[in-house]
Amino acid sequence: MDAGSANAPSRLTHLRAVYLMVAVTLMWATAGVVTRHLENAHAFEVTFWRSLFTLLLMLVILPLWRGRAIWRALARGGRLLWVSGICWSIMFTAFMVALTMTSVANVLVTMALAPLFTALVARSFIGQKLPARTWIAIVLAGIGVGWMYGSQLGGGMLLGTLVAICVPLATACNWTVVQSAHAHGRRIDLVPAVLLGAAISALVTLPLALPFQASVRDLGLLSFLGLVQLAIPCILAVICAAVLKAPEVALLGLLEVIFGIALAWLGADEKPSSAVLGGGALVIGALIMNELLGLRGRRGGDRPLPGPH
Repeated sequence: MDAGSANAPSRLTHLRAVYLMVAVTLMWATAGVVTRHLENAHAFEVTFWRSLFTLLLMLVILPLWRGRAIWRALARGGRLLWVSGICWSIMFTAFMVALTMTSVANVLVTMALAPLFTALVARSFIGQKLPARTWIAIVLAGIGVGWMYGSQLGGGMLLGTLVAICVPLATACNWTVVQSAHAHGRRIDLVPAVLLGAAISALVTLPLALPFQASVRDLGLLSFLGLVQLAIPCILAVICAAVLKAPEVALLGLLEVIFGIALAWLGADEKPSSAVLGGGALVIGALIMNELLGLRGRRGGDRPLPGPH
């Protein structure tokens, strides 16, 4: 992993890392239900404020955690760090915009495709071979996605789901860049890349966010998203990824889908449709099968990208 991961506390045992990763997914999952309680903020304004609050909070947290090393990592990161930062900015932006356009369940299930998209992109651009289990998972997930999206044709929510696809695509590109860099003896520090992603997202969405309409209550909720839903879990996920194996992180990350749909259902009365539940179950089942088999087949493995969005 990157230099930041090396700083994970030695006392963080495997079991504690599992519990911590579960807490991370629960924090990530709050985005949907909190967004549903906003009063006046619109799509790009929501994205701008969350990214800005994330940036400001990370500018405080990261120097306390990493010291001056964080600035050196930013200065020496080079082109690959910027590519990774742009990918993070796409994830941050597309995720929040999609949440304002379609259901929480649609967005979360679509985002869960990231491991399969990553496998396909890595196969196409850096020649990584895919095991049979992954090809089977891709086919099953494709059927599940077709089931979900087929029910939305002609409806207003399809566009939002298409925006959500940008998140797993950007994740796949990001991870492929990281893997390719590692294969050539270079390391990309994910921590400053996330910071850079928040800055780019805030800058790009600022003109689109004007004129501001967010109420004081909206700003309070969006600051919560910046701190509790994104900044803190991003850092914790990097720490967990230094202890857990790639399939373990991928499996635990799927809890975000379950938590997110449940919170939106209980906290905002947003009940997912039968097509989303059925297609989503097929997608999640395919991912679980793939990662469980991968966990059995790998004793080490590369560290995954934590999935902040």
